Amino acid sequence: MKFISWNVNGIRACKTKGFDDFFKQIDADFFSIQETKCQENQLDLNIPGYNYYISSAIKKGYSGTLIYTKHKPNNVYYGIGDKYNDEGRIITLEYDNYYLVNVYVPNSQEELKRLDYRMVFEDDFREYLNNLKAKKSVILCGDLNVAHERIDIKNPDSNTRNAGFTIEERTKLSLLLNTGFIDTYRYQNPSEVKYSWWSYRFNARANNAGWRIDYFLVSDNLKDSIKKTDILTDIYGSDHCPILLEIDL
Repeated sequence: MKFISWNVNGIRACKTKGFDDFFKQIDADFFSIQETKCQENQLDLNIPGYNYYISSAIKKGYSGTLIYTKHKPNNVYYGIGDKYNDEGRIITLEYDNYYLVNVYVPNSQEELKRLDYRMVFEDDFREYLNNLKAKKSVILCGDLNVAHERIDIKNPDSNTRNAGFTIEERTKLSLLLNTGFIDTYRYQNPSEVKYSWWSYRFNARANNAGWRIDYFLVSDNLKDSIKKTDILTDIYGSDHCPILLEIDL
């Protein structure tokens, strides 16, 4: 099975920058998208051969998640119960033997003004994932909005109190991994430096001054099924690039 995850930073804008060509060429079984910035009625989302599931924020032009899949799920869940649907941050597809969860984790924002909200989200989300994992295998993908270790960011020292690299955010990801999840890219590439997001400022992408904040995590029981992981840095169209996971299911 081939999985793609991509924060497109606005799907309507990304579609003017090669999204459709990449989607067709990569031919994924599952294509998970974050930061759609789109209501369902603002764009024709139909793609032949795929089912799609979208969760939009109430606020137009903000947040949102979307999954395309060739494989119709048994069930689809949005948010965590009645939580986090207002910003369209979580979609879960249930299959016979596994769950696929697509997430767009809240950014803590400048001056960390949303860090407290983020911390509550992290705890709720970790509990949710572990409840799923108690039932069957879990594949999690998305923009987790955190560079986990120093290897995952170009300039760690100057970013220690910036959103996405605070000790609070990094610790929450460590807590999740310690409950029985594998960071698939780092599992296969323990020392490789590769990033998935670059600021639009300061010519950051050309200088490769980036952050690895987009992930595929899988429950521990799937680690021997991981076949390939990659960060597709040659694909443009957003300030993020797509990430890839191939896994036997």
